Amino acid sequence: MLAASATFTVAAGIERDCIPSGGGPTERFHIADESEILSGRTTDVYFQRTEEVLRAEGKDEEPVVAEVTTGQLPQRWPWGIFCGLEEAVNLLEGRPLDLYALPEGTLFSPRSHGGVRVPVAVLDGPYGTFARYETPLLGLLCQATAIATKAARVKRAAGPLEVTSFGVRRMHPALAPMIDRAAYVGGLDAVSSLLGADLIGEAPRGTMPHALTIVLGGPEEAFRAYDRRVETGVPRIALVDTYLDEVREALLAAESIPDLAGVRLDTPGSRRGDFPEIVRQVRWELDQRGYEGVKIYASGGLDEENIPDLAAAGAVGFGVGTSVSDAPTINFALDIVEVDGRPAAKRGKYSGRKDVFRCPTDLTYEVGSSPPPCPQCQGTMEGVLVQYLEAGKLVADLPSPREIRESVLAQLSRLSESQGEPEKVD
Repeated sequence: MLAASATFTVAAGIERDCIPSGGGPTERFHIADESEILSGRTTDVYFQRTEEVLRAEGKDEEPVVAEVTTGQLPQRWPWGIFCGLEEAVNLLEGRPLDLYALPEGTLFSPRSHGGVRVPVAVLDGPYGTFARYETPLLGLLCQATAIATKAARVKRAAGPLEVTSFGVRRMHPALAPMIDRAAYVGGLDAVSSLLGADLIGEAPRGTMPHALTIVLGGPEEAFRAYDRRVETGVPRIALVDTYLDEVREALLAAESIPDLAGVRLDTPGSRRGDFPEIVRQVRWELDQRGYEGVKIYASGGLDEENIPDLAAAGAVGFGVGTSVSDAPTINFALDIVEVDGRPAAKRGKYSGRKDVFRCPTDLTYEVGSSPPPCPQCQGTMEGVLVQYLEAGKLVADLPSPREIRESVLAQLSRLSESQGEPEKVD
């Protein structure tokens, strides 16, 4: 039987009735707090039992080397953008182990040129000290890398045109900062959420919702109120598909807002028709009336496949949501490859400690014990794993989100056209 309702005050100062939670705020939302993650409470139970067995057998201090790898990326993508390292370091810092990894934002291949899985991270230490962290470690890396990779593919499709992350509304709000950070470091130009923007140290970007037009009674009322009330310095970009067709509302916005910077088309797929054609019509009609400076932005169900057509039609910016925030997960696995200095691995995995090498020219990967010549260009390959933790102590710098993003964009610029396409399947 439910307990009697109680009153609590939310952050905005509004009193509401609710059922007492009997504890902290995490009991009102189905999320783990920081202390629960760091204490290993988000692990799978078999890791807890493994720790108990190893401790009882006197093997919990057995030194191992374990690698994080994936054999294949979603949709047969040829490359990914490694992300989530900063949180992984925060998870493992202070524990008696060494951590080596690709720098965050590194463009990687799932397998080397010779077909061996490429380790994106390596843990070296007593297995009993990190067994329970396998589950949260993989969660941190798998999802962030997926989002960053999809963001990079979307940004590559958009080229120099602006792309904003709109996807946090499709996922649990507890993940909003992580989603926006991963999307930004993957190459997107801006994010829409307040917390996400705070995390990356940039201003949030957005326009206006359909709700404003509906509540104020129509597009003209909304356009004028938005221009009148929103602080100076925020570009006036009007959403122009609430009640009338896109051309009519775009012209109405241009007439209502003297310094209109742009219009956003967000027509639902159910009644969109030919979206590039609508963009062309809006561009044409704005130009015919002297509004050549009003830019066109598009959003709603966008992905790397449809952005180029919209750009060709005249759109200069895009809001991309679900396709980035709900990117297909990277199936990283953590596998022991060495026990007490001896090679050891499960079926299908490659045993022994490995180094990872990459050609700085064509980004080809090889795995081994010494750098071979690049099999593509015969150039000198470089080791790319960096030690981040030594006996649990941070020993390398963690760059800012902006620095990571700049590195990602520089790597994307070095990809050939064919390197950006999924592998062909016969």
